Amino acid sequence: MSSGFAAGRGGGVTARFDAAEIAVLRSLVSQVLDLVEPGATGDDPLERALGIGSPEEPTDPVLARLFPSAYADDDLSAEFRRYTEATLRDGKRSDARTMLETAAPGRVELTAEQAQAWMRALNDVRLALGTRLEVTEEVHDEIAGMGEDDPRYPAYVTYDWLTYLQDSLVRALW
Repeated sequence: MSSGFAAGRGGGVTARFDAAEIAVLRSLVSQVLDLVEPGATGDDPLERALGIGSPEEPTDPVLARLFPSAYADDDLSAEFRRYTEATLRDGKRSDARTMLETAAPGRVELTAEQAQAWMRALNDVRLALGTRLEVTEEVHDEIAGMGEDDPRYPAYVTYDWLTYLQDSLVRALW
């Protein structure tokens, strides 16, 4: 099992992963990548060219978590979403692609820039999985009290492992 990330040269990081861990990471990141496909734009060619999207809040709870409302006021939030969501989606897709391109079994060496992309992609994966699992602050107590035969156990343990990876990456970067 991965021992987490450690500081590397030039602000980068290193980690060691086995093939099963990489398969899990690649699968989860690919699912998030599919979720954050380019959003809908209007019919106006200028809006499409500028990436001006729909002001509608996502109905999928995971997308709502990945792209939360910026303001309590619905009109302000819709206007903000309209002009920013396409760029946010592009960034999330770029981070996920970086992770997919650099995730491999064995020793992984990431530049500082790649490590930042991994950190954001891991965060997106954790948010997505946590939303689907309806994770609360009591998640560690739930896992501790859950038997390995519980059908939720693998997903919760995966969430816990992702939390550990993200924490070790943050610590290695700072």
